[in-house]
Amino acid sequence: MSDLSYERLPDDEIKNRVAQLDGWSVVDGMLTKEFSFGSYAAGVVFGSAVGHTADGLNHHPDLLIGYQKVRVSVLTHDAGGLTSYDFELARRVDSIA
Repeated sequence: MSDLSYERLPDDEIKNRVAQLDGWSVVDGMLTKEFSFGSYAAGVVFGSAVGHTADGLNHHPDLLIGYQKVRVSVLTHDAGGLTSYDFELARRVDSIA
C-alpha cells in the first residue's frame, strides 16, 4: 500500500488502470461497477462487506443497493478526481464479489 496516493491521476493513467479492471468504467467522473446477486439480501450482505473493507482503507464509495444489484462508485473528492486509492478499493471490492 505504500504506492497509494491521494494525488489525482492523469487521464492516460486512468485509462490504463480501468483497462486492467474487469467490468469497471468511469461514469460521471467516478469509477463505477454494478454487481448482480441472486437476492436482495445477498446484495445487502455484499454492500456491508464493501463498507467494512472501504472503512479499513479509509476510502468510502457510494453504494446503491437495489433488488439483486449493487452499484459501487468511487471518487477521491478532495483530489477532484480519481486516485490510486480508488483503483485499490476497486480491486478489493472485486475480491469480495
